[in-house]
Amino acid sequence: MSIEENVKKIKQLINEKSKDKVTIVAVTKGRSEEDIKKAMGCGLAVFGENRVQEAIKKWSELRKYPNTSHYELHLIGHLQSNKVRKAVEFFDMIESLDKMKTAEKINRCCGELGKKMNVLIQVNIGEEKTKFGVKPELLMNFLKQVIKLKNINVRGLMTIAPYIEPEKTRIYFKRMKKLFDEAQKIKAMNYLSMGMTNDFIIAIEEGSNMVRIGRGIFGEYGG
Repeated sequence: MSIEENVKKIKQLINEKSKDKVTIVAVTKGRSEEDIKKAMGCGLAVFGENRVQEAIKKWSELRKYPNTSHYELHLIGHLQSNKVRKAVEFFDMIESLDKMKTAEKINRCCGELGKKMNVLIQVNIGEEKTKFGVKPELLMNFLKQVIKLKNINVRGLMTIAPYIEPEKTRIYFKRMKKLFDEAQKIKAMNYLSMGMTNDFIIAIEEGSNMVRIGRGIFGEYGG
């Protein structure tokens, strides 16, 4: 199917599952400028990149096109300490904050640049050794520390469920929604970002209002 057909199908599925607004983050890692512009033409306005350098190279060109100022670019991959300044300069949101050292560096860079950074805190809900993210039991203390930093605006939480059969991810999304509701008592937040191509429907059923979709929009790599 074409990108246009894929986006239409995804929007229909989301509308069937949620009465609330669900933000689609189109994951553009490894995708061509041509494909990204097609996605823009389908009404998608939020895009996610995994790597800082790739994003800068690609989106520096894309932002030269007319009428692209209203698009948001999110960093959804792990943020290395040596890439913080470039990320702060280039992205509209960092969805993968999981270390206090990184938060402090973001705050410092924002102060130097005269801006505030929107972030999501990444939670390792499956407590997997291969994934980044704050451990669930440490989240509330971490959140309390981050919100003290004046140049960071915590807009919500993000997680990546274990790569298992989609229905089996439900328990992790339920846990994440419970954490999100608890975290709201500390800081009012807008976004619970969970769900990708394979499991976004289940994530929405369990309370997600932001999903990150790559293959579901653009197809398989090289396809």
